[in-house]
Amino acid sequence: MKRIYSMLLLLSLTSVLPGCTENFQEINTNPNAPVDVQPSLLFRKILFDYGEQMAYEAFVAGNLLGQYFTAIDFNLFDRHSLSEPQYGGNPWPFIYTNLRDNEILLQKSRTNVAFGVYEGPALIMKAYMAAALTDLYGDVPYSEALQGKSGVITPAYDTQESIYTAAGGILDNLDKGIAAINNYKGATALDGDILYNGNRNKWILFANSLKIKALMRISGKVNVKEALQKVLTEGNFIKANTDNAVFRFSLTQPNNFRMSTARIGDYNLFIMSLTSQELLASLNDPRVGVYFRPTAAKPGTYKGLLNGPDASKLSISVADYSLTGTIFREESDKLYANYMTAHETSFWLAEAAERGLVSASGKEWYERGITQAFAYWLTALPAGYLSIAKVAYAQNGQNPIEQILTQKWLGNINNAYEGWTEYRRTGFPRLKTISASLNNGLIPVRMPYPGTESALNAVQYKKAADKTQNNSINVPVWWATR
Repeated sequence: MKRIYSMLLLLSLTSVLPGCTENFQEINTNPNAPVDVQPSLLFRKILFDYGEQMAYEAFVAGNLLGQYFTAIDFNLFDRHSLSEPQYGGNPWPFIYTNLRDNEILLQKSRTNVAFGVYEGPALIMKAYMAAALTDLYGDVPYSEALQGKSGVITPAYDTQESIYTAAGGILDNLDKGIAAINNYKGATALDGDILYNGNRNKWILFANSLKIKALMRISGKVNVKEALQKVLTEGNFIKANTDNAVFRFSLTQPNNFRMSTARIGDYNLFIMSLTSQELLASLNDPRVGVYFRPTAAKPGTYKGLLNGPDASKLSISVADYSLTGTIFREESDKLYANYMTAHETSFWLAEAAERGLVSASGKEWYERGITQAFAYWLTALPAGYLSIAKVAYAQNGQNPIEQILTQKWLGNINNAYEGWTEYRRTGFPRLKTISASLNNGLIPVRMPYPGTESALNAVQYKKAADKTQNNSINVPVWWATR
């Protein structure tokens, strides 16, 4: 009887309970961990995450390499030991993370007609982030990258030349991005767009400004004259601050500038560099009061320190030097995450004109860039500023190329890897030999590949490292070679 009872009980339970595999996936799926995401949310995430992370990198690492700031402690990076990033100095992972997410967005736009509106902006962002990556590191995984699902987990490194000029590269994707926007006839809004609030025409302005930048960056290696003149003649690029590709930070989380809420001790590690002090003082430039604070020891005085001090051998009092400005902390809601601006575009065109690559007035674009940069930084342009000895274009023995690059450097303090990158391309502005160099007194000319590459992509990494003298930071990238 006991056995019969047990069998009857089992049969009754079988009739009531579902089979052990029925609804298995539904039961074992976490509803708070989605496996897919709407394009609008993904698009917003890419734009904000890349912009926020690069703004932070600009402050804690780019500004050291570009000699806008110096660090008074925990500063091996400032002393040019670039394989030992501390507060920042390793943009590789977040650039690739956002390139991966952008690739997902691009594929969604091409496989679902309802999402086609995202194809153009995704192509433009792919070009933008690929340029940032290769400009910093040189040759990088590109054409085989981001294909882990297809089984490619050790991608080859593409040459920087091909990343810029080959099919599917930077210039090609900018053209394809513009074409995709022009050809889109659907009614779907470009949601999640924190740069232009869905205005696709402004994405075309952004793309054409990026094309000017890309062409000029490789102009020492490739004949870009015809392509540059075409963009200038068509005139469909960023010309006004209202068209800047930027987003504004808030004072509070989650959309705040990261350094605005950092510990005060961490924030105060970054002070004015001697390079900034001398350049701003030589131009009598009022933006010094936006970028920095007067010293606590001598109110009204701005003082910088030579980059790369050995903190173990110096006694440095923060009160003797200028801390970074309130726009980076107390008033950081006035600060923008910077993708591309009117003033940067104008300075690129001024240089192109001065080098004879376009038919235009270098002086006009230079002065226009200065005016736009002052407005961008909420600073009144002093009467007569454009006429003072070191600012007046090609006057008083001044080198106009150096003037253009110096003014571009001054305007890019919130996008500071650009200042270092332009120094690597042109030698301007004139950066200083640092105080206690860990790189034999040399200013680095590329970022080193991160250690994770030698561990996870060893064969391909070795090929790239061999081309750069064992991943040396003193081997220039392709567009900087002569």
